[in-house]
Amino acid sequence: MFHDLLNLFYPQICNCCDKPLLKHEAVICTLCLHQLPLTGYHNDNENATKKVFDARLSLENATSLLYFGKKGLVQYLIHNLKYRKQEEVSAFLGRWLSEELAYCSNFREVDCVVPVPLHRKKLKTRGFNQVAGFGKELASSLNATYIDDVLVKKSSSLTQTLKKRVGRWGMLEETFMLKNRQKLENRHILLVDDLVTTGATLEACGNKLLTIKNTKLSIATMAITH
Repeated sequence: MFHDLLNLFYPQICNCCDKPLLKHEAVICTLCLHQLPLTGYHNDNENATKKVFDARLSLENATSLLYFGKKGLVQYLIHNLKYRKQEEVSAFLGRWLSEELAYCSNFREVDCVVPVPLHRKKLKTRGFNQVAGFGKELASSLNATYIDDVLVKKSSSLTQTLKKRVGRWGMLEETFMLKNRQKLENRHILLVDDLVTTGATLEACGNKLLTIKNTKLSIATMAITH
């Protein structure tokens, strides 16, 4: 009864199509769920996400949950997460990828999950890191520790053009710093982000993390451009 009244005045809508959700649905409607393009990358360790970082970053494993296409459902989903503050999308995708990884041995040795950080100004404006829920769900399912206070972004975002340019020079790493690095010593780190495009940001963060003593690195993202 209470749920019906609440839904009457504050209807829950699908984060992909904006249509009202049914009682048994959450975050994304059943129809959209069946249309979201899964990559299945966790079943193939020589996948497109890992190949983005060939000769750029030493990785144990890498995966992305969904394919991202312009004007597609995944683009709208991630847009809602980041700009309409639909934070529940992050945890939902984390649980979904966790279910996929439950039958995969590649990520079982992960000790800790680290999100790509936001600069403090952007974090204050948005109110949350869009990959926090995603990372926390993965950490829980992998019996790993979620650690978000070691890798820090120390300067605000570069333009995409400049990001590509400095990414080639390896200078994007200078926008990130490490604090309390001993927390990640002797660990297998899973670095998480929302989207793989050029891979420049993940490369910069990954190389910074690999300067920590005796670390291994894997990557997981919500989506990859396709």
